[in-house]
Amino acid sequence: MSDARRSAPHVARTAGPIADVLRGILPDEGLVLEVASGSGEHALHFAREFPHLLWQPTDADPVALRSVEAWRTADSAPNLLAPVHLDASGDNWPVEQADAILCINMVHISPWAATEGLMRGAGRLLASDCPLYLYGAYRQQGAEMAPSNEAFDRSLKERNPEWGVRTLEDVTAEADRHGLVLDAVVPMPASNLSIVFRKR
Repeated sequence: MSDARRSAPHVARTAGPIADVLRGILPDEGLVLEVASGSGEHALHFAREFPHLLWQPTDADPVALRSVEAWRTADSAPNLLAPVHLDASGDNWPVEQADAILCINMVHISPWAATEGLMRGAGRLLASDCPLYLYGAYRQQGAEMAPSNEAFDRSLKERNPEWGVRTLEDVTAEADRHGLVLDAVVPMPASNLSIVFRKR
């Protein structure tokens, strides 16, 4: 394995179940923008699973961008584009339009400003009815959070007080401010959620 290729063990567990949800929401053609691509393994997996779509991976971390590019060049997927820098909290995004946006495991491992920026960007880039897909651990009002997610939340806040498992209702309210309505919440393995918003 190239030194630049990072590997996230959870991808092997999550890529298949996430792809099952994506099959029901992604368009038949167009550009999928992935925000915070991390190691790049999800992007490569989904590019293979959905060859009719163009996949644009992004990240704010130069190390992550090198990993994404290393996976892309080591295992050719012609519809997987070269990764580009994107800071979700900012307004200077490298694309002007997307037919779908994915964001996996970013919302809890970033300051709230990144979620605000994600919703602003999605509201700006997506056309009517196009999906924004989120995946990760979330709190839900009136529901007890799994002990594993409570421990995860504590560990995140110990690493950075601005991080932490977000409340779904707070994320939904922020999405609504940018013309994105909650379309579906799908329970996933290991007490995670798939969350689908659509542009009004």
